[in-house]
Parts: sequence; C-alpha cells; structure tokens
Amino acid sequence: MDEKTATRDRILQAAMNRIKHYGYGKTTMAEIAADCDMSPGNIYRFFEAKIDIAEAMARKHYAEEQAEMAAIARKKEWPADKRLREIFFKRMRDSYAMFEENAKILEVAEVLVKERPLFSNEQLALERVFLSALLEEGEKAGLFAPADHMFNAEMMQSATMKFGVPQLFSKLTLPKLERELEGVLNLILNGIYARK
Repeated sequence: MDEKTATRDRILQAAMNRIKHYGYGKTTMAEIAADCDMSPGNIYRFFEAKIDIAEAMARKHYAEEQAEMAAIARKKEWPADKRLREIFFKRMRDSYAMFEENAKILEVAEVLVKERPLFSNEQLALERVFLSALLEEGEKAGLFAPADHMFNAEMMQSATMKFGVPQLFSKLTLPKLERELEGVLNLILNGIYARK
C-alpha cells in the first residue's frame, strides 16, 4: 500500500470513529484532520468535502457487502431461489445490525440519499449484475420461467428496497422485518417460478 492510500485509509478510519461517536452533522473536516495529526488544509488534498468522505466510507462498506453477496450467488450447491433468499436476508440483517450498533452512522446514509442519489443507483446497478445472472441460472435449471432477468432483478430490488436499510424506512424489530421480507420474497418467487 502506498503512502497516499495509507493516508486516505487513515482519514476514513478517523472519520468513521468520529461519526460513530458524534454523528455526521457534528463532525467537521478540521476535527477529522486533527484526529489524523494533519492540518485541515492537508485533508482537502484527499477529500474536497465531508460528503466525499461519507461517500468513500459507504463505497468501502458496499464493496465488502457486494463481495459477500456475490459469493452467496456463486454457491452452486444451493438452488437459485435459496441463494436469492439468502442474499436479501443477509443484506437486511447485516444492515440492521450495523445501524443498531452504530445509530449515528445512519446519518451518513440519509445524507448520501439526499446529496448523492447517483451513488445509490450505482450500487443497485452493481447488485443487479449478479442478481440477473442468478435468475438466468435458475431459468437454465428449469426453476424459473423464461424472462428478462435484468428487469426482474430491478423489480426485486424495488420490491425489497425497504429492507436494504430498514431503519431509513421503519422502526420495526428485526423479527417483524424478517417476516415481511419472507412474505415479499414468497410473492416475488411465486411469480417467477417455472410452471409445470
């Protein structure tokens, strides 16, 4: 790892620690710089604004999450419908746990939704790639009916949006969210299964 990357990572870690404690709104670039033992002017060489730090933090998180979900999608020993369920449940449970443990991090998600809507769309597009591949695999196995799999993946995302970051949309407990997600996935999968 080169020095620039190491400094960037140090800034992101300092920002994460401060935001977890004080929240996004009460964290300043000067405080993050001080936590890194650098001048406020120096931090701007790496990030133009606090929102850029928030986006970089989210990108790092989503890259890890996407890798984990893609690994589930590649579990050939499971049928495609089981893998789809596991992906959506894992995403919800992990997200729920992260925001329950670090409530102030939810502010980052709220700010990104408002100020960087293209970021969310980009993450959804990346997720659709392996979802549509999984749907196509299910069709080839005779499990799912022939369809436009990219469209179906997009509609699955739309139908399950609430469960991606559940605390943004509701104050339900995890068991209630799991019950709802199970019901939504049952409806979706029943609509795409191949008919005998």
